[in-house]
Amino acid sequence: MAEKETNNTKSDAAFREERVLEFWKENKVFEKSLEKESPKGRYIFYDGPPFATGQIHYGHILGSTVKDVIGRYKTMQGFYVPRKWGWDCHGLPIENIVEKELGIAGHKEIEKYGIDKFVEYARSKVLQYDKDWEKGIERIGRWVDFRGQYKTMDNTFIESVWWALSELNKKNLIYEGIRVLAYCPRCETPIANSEIAMDNSYKDISDISVYVKFELEDEPGTYLLAWTTTPWTLPGNTAIAINKNIEYVKVKVANETLILAKKTLPNALKDKEYSVLWKIKGEDIVGRKYKPVFPYYKNSEVAQNKNIWKVWYADFVTDDQGTGIAHEAPAFGEDDMNLAKQNDIPWIIHVDETGRFKPEVADFAGMQVKPKGIEKDDHQKADVEIIKYLAKNNLLFAKEKIIHSYPHCMRCDTPIIYYALPSWFINIEKVKENIIKKADSMNWIPAHLKEGRFKNIVENAPDWNISRNRYWASPLPIWKCDRCRNKVFINSLADLKDKTKKSGNKYFAIRHGEADNIILDIATSNQLKDDKYHLTEKGRKEVLASAQALKDKKIDIVFASPLIRTKETAEIVAKIIGFSATDIIYDDRLREVNTGDFHNKRSGDYHAYFSSTEEKFTKHPPHGENLTELKYRVMEFLYEIEKKYQEKKILIVSHEYAIWMMSTGIFGWSDRQSAEEKNQRKDFIKTGEVTNLPFVQFPHNKNYELDLHRPYIDEVPLVCSCGNGLVRIPEVLDCWFESGSMPFAQDHYPFEYIAQTRTWFYYTHVVSAMLFNHAPFRNIVTTGTLRAEDGEKMSKSKNNYPDPWSFIDKYGVDALRIYLMSSTLMKGEDANFSEKAVQDIASKVIGRLFNVLAFYELYPISEQAQYGAGRDKPKSDNVLDQWILFRFDETLSEITKGMENYDIAEATRPIDLFIDDLSTWYLRRSRERIKNGDGEAKKTLYYVLKNLAKLIAPFAPFTAEDIWLKLRTEEDAESVHLENWLRKSFKLFNFGESKVVLEMEKVRKIVSEVLMARQAGGKKVRQPLKTLKIQDIGLKNREELIELIKDEVNVKEILFDEKMTTGFELDLIVTPELKQEGDYRELTRSLQDMRKKMGLTPSDIVSITFETNDTGRKLIQKFKADMKKTVLVSKIEFKENDGAKSNEIGSPDASIEAFREEIKIDGLVFKITIAIS
Repeated sequence: MAEKETNNTKSDAAFREERVLEFWKENKVFEKSLEKESPKGRYIFYDGPPFATGQIHYGHILGSTVKDVIGRYKTMQGFYVPRKWGWDCHGLPIENIVEKELGIAGHKEIEKYGIDKFVEYARSKVLQYDKDWEKGIERIGRWVDFRGQYKTMDNTFIESVWWALSELNKKNLIYEGIRVLAYCPRCETPIANSEIAMDNSYKDISDISVYVKFELEDEPGTYLLAWTTTPWTLPGNTAIAINKNIEYVKVKVANETLILAKKTLPNALKDKEYSVLWKIKGEDIVGRKYKPVFPYYKNSEVAQNKNIWKVWYADFVTDDQGTGIAHEAPAFGEDDMNLAKQNDIPWIIHVDETGRFKPEVADFAGMQVKPKGIEKDDHQKADVEIIKYLAKNNLLFAKEKIIHSYPHCMRCDTPIIYYALPSWFINIEKVKENIIKKADSMNWIPAHLKEGRFKNIVENAPDWNISRNRYWASPLPIWKCDRCRNKVFINSLADLKDKTKKSGNKYFAIRHGEADNIILDIATSNQLKDDKYHLTEKGRKEVLASAQALKDKKIDIVFASPLIRTKETAEIVAKIIGFSATDIIYDDRLREVNTGDFHNKRSGDYHAYFSSTEEKFTKHPPHGENLTELKYRVMEFLYEIEKKYQEKKILIVSHEYAIWMMSTGIFGWSDRQSAEEKNQRKDFIKTGEVTNLPFVQFPHNKNYELDLHRPYIDEVPLVCSCGNGLVRIPEVLDCWFESGSMPFAQDHYPFEYIAQTRTWFYYTHVVSAMLFNHAPFRNIVTTGTLRAEDGEKMSKSKNNYPDPWSFIDKYGVDALRIYLMSSTLMKGEDANFSEKAVQDIASKVIGRLFNVLAFYELYPISEQAQYGAGRDKPKSDNVLDQWILFRFDETLSEITKGMENYDIAEATRPIDLFIDDLSTWYLRRSRERIKNGDGEAKKTLYYVLKNLAKLIAPFAPFTAEDIWLKLRTEEDAESVHLENWLRKSFKLFNFGESKVVLEMEKVRKIVSEVLMARQAGGKKVRQPLKTLKIQDIGLKNREELIELIKDEVNVKEILFDEKMTTGFELDLIVTPELKQEGDYRELTRSLQDMRKKMGLTPSDIVSITFETNDTGRKLIQKFKADMKKTVLVSKIEFKENDGAKSNEIGSPDASIEAFREEIKIDGLVFKITIAIS
């Protein structure tokens, strides 16, 4: 039964799921699942972080559902499964959004705007939709820890990433070099090849290929004919490449002599008249010099290189297309660059980092070489101008249009160019063999990916370019010394502080001694006008004791808060250490936090104003300041005196919160870390206590918060071991390295978390193999891509898919979860979305299950009988009970096997089949037994429903919980998700379960075939037939099964005859007696329908009045006793037609206690009035 919609917006299923959500939240069920006993230990489950720059889509729902199913299953199995949420914060996705919103583009405009303002704007956009995500992830039923979430922009995360890079450097796996890289001229940064492929960023575009003539220096009038698809690279040509093993020819075309590969003649010279002069070996061409086709670098320094504009051998040159002669621009092609490096061929970079021709390329200066454009062929503009130049100078032989697949930036859609850049690399080649070896231990689902796509990626992976020429990312922790050429990798915040240039100052802080306001529990902060609180006698003694300890520190300068209690403290200390009280410097910035309206009120009132210590950083007391503002003023003070003094010992006399915020700033604690430090002790610093302040300059934002991003990291002066200053390289880190570091960086490893870590797909695998020398995963589940119903990519602009949240309101999320988990997506195959399939699951799986539950609730077992009934399997003698119990065990085995093999589709699909068996066969055949109070049938149904809730809990958590809450007893877990996974039981009955199933399959097959025969013979199922003969005598002595078949196919007698030539024979002759019984069954069905229309319960007793002819009366009189029992009738009467009108369904009086309707059955007319007795 399909779920009905309520108020045209939400279905019953959606309301039911939302009620379950509230139950989970109110009772903290997820938190309790993490606290649940876990005898099997820890199950490592990592979640690749998404960006929060957009709303959740079906792809996120798919991935999140997979993770939730596994997490719930493993928890029920007895594992501890921590599930920490994370956010991917860095990189081009965010930067492109920022540039678009600010109306700027490119490095120059960003730096003019200000890197600090740019990164702060980026930070503000990172979690733009985080609350929507949290709400959405909760709504789809995914359990995950949002409170303990990590962000890749966190300083702790960045610090762990720095450690990883430093470790790789120690293994000599990081180097600096120049290589040709995929490059986006719009974003002005390299792009990972894997990103281009992953995001399916190749597009079929038209381009112009050209045949260009390069004239030989020693043979004027003879030209090498080269073919290229990138005419814009020709000004950067420094070499020609041929293959010595290819046969070349000299040909005469008009008045010119051309050299090209013999095999390419038909295509290259099509539509041209030519004659072959003679054949030439490739080796005879190698070494010859030629004239460059563009003059821009003829008089430059590069032209003095002896190897420029010369022919070279290269085995990558083929004669499959083109001319067998390749133009080489080493700065714009990987093969070209490799050839240049091997042979000391110079290269020319005639294009700047914005993708424009440089000024010296005079005819095209400033023109974009591969613009994004608006019109279809805008990307060809530079090529067209190059071709015009070649034609004008008689260097163009031919041109032709080509259609080819070309990479585009997945973030801004600009055509990618290949561009030589100085970059930083991880030496993958050096460790590739080990990476491949470690990958062998990983189990892939689907399995073919292991030896297919993934292995191919690893085997063909180039060295990993980890540097990006951008701003909003983890800065590369590499500093250089321009004196000794030393390269320094910083591995931690402590390492950074150690190498930071120091002032030589030493800082000490003392909190004032106990004062009157503390005794009176008064919050007094920074208002001098009514400052009246002095040190107590105890407070003076505390200060005297601490002052004695300061005597040998040789304090040079004393700073103090100007409040009475700190002034008295400072003066006592000054006297003891021999410091002149008149030299004490009072600074308002050292006062206690401004408590605003809580000044001179109970301290408890101030603290009670905040829900937590952490909230004090962001929430203002009325007319007061929060801790972030307090931290700003005390850190401003520290930086000011650090800059002003050198080699001084400085004492600061202040208050608890002021000293707490100094420590927070000095140690770079986050708000949460700082709050935790405070919460671990009653007072952060005791009255009269002295503490060291190990202050060193650190990278900080405008609020003096530790921030390792650009530009703050570059404002801290570092010192080389040679004494010279260090300068950080400007590049930032490839965000994929952050992704690969997630498993250890999310826990601030190795600084806080000391367990060895396991982890995350290609980049994660590479990082893991290099750092920890083991494979990151034991099992990898990959999904296909969910496309729109029309097979196209889901697109918001095309509006080709339903809004996820409206869809969930319509069908409930459990139906969507089952659909996704049972689809071919879970086999790694792409699939088209199908609303009809989800609708069918909502109706035929979840709807049917709730119909079964509703029936059970009409005829439940007693509350006393429920205890133990859900755990102890019933021992029924009834074959249907035995069959459904075995089918349950069979389904349990199939689901468990699928989950253990991480084959989630195979684990999910049995759910549908079992619920169909339960509803359409078991319950339908057991309905009368249950109605009549059969205890074993009731116990069986209760057992199956209750344990089915456990079985479907990972896949349909809302449905499972709703069923569980209706069936649980006091001895059961509060939630089904706190229960343990079931174990299959064997040998339930006196004979094998397989026999029960085989016999039941045989019964259902016979029933199906006989019903088809009835239909073909035009006989309704309610019409009894006399005889059914069956050939198979295997059921001959199974009375229960024979009776079951008789009821299902509605025959009076079943006979067995193994000599029959067909499987069965059905007697279709209907005798008058059989006809009369058939009419009675039709009448009974109509009476039951009327009861439903009246909204009666199964226990409501009625009286019926019939108006019909003699034939009708005789029919009723014959079956009167059965009718009273079946329809729950106390009295049956007959009367003549009185002309009363029938009530109509839905009319205002439709709910009255009497209901009237006219029924026709094969010529008989019955006017029926039903009234509640």
